Amino acid sequence: VQLQASGGGLVEAGGSLRLSCRASGVNFKLHPIGWYRQAPGKQRELVGDISSSHVTNYSDSVKGRFAISRDNVWNTVYLQMNSLKPEDAAVYYCKIAARGRDFWGRGTQVTVSS
Repeated sequence: VQLQASGGGLVEAGGSLRLSCRASGVNFKLHPIGWYRQAPGKQRELVGDISSSHVTNYSDSVKGRFAISRDNVWNTVYLQMNSLKPEDAAVYYCKIAARGRDFWGRGTQVTVSS
């Protein structure tokens, strides 16, 4: 199982970014996918996730600003981030739970300038 996250970059506060995470080696449509982030000096935290039936769940810190969606044809999950704040800056990771364990992507850096 491999996950490849992309789409990170530098954005001004108030701006938007869309991250993508493409999975291979797994029956993608069957599994929930989570987005996590880790800022320097902080623990990795859940941003949100999406179930196999497209039900989404978000942390309070991003609720109303971020949206997760998935495309089971392209084995890809998206994280649309709007109204970005400096505190959203972090390395963002995607994770899939499959075959009894978690698989993580390598992460993509999001930097938000104030």
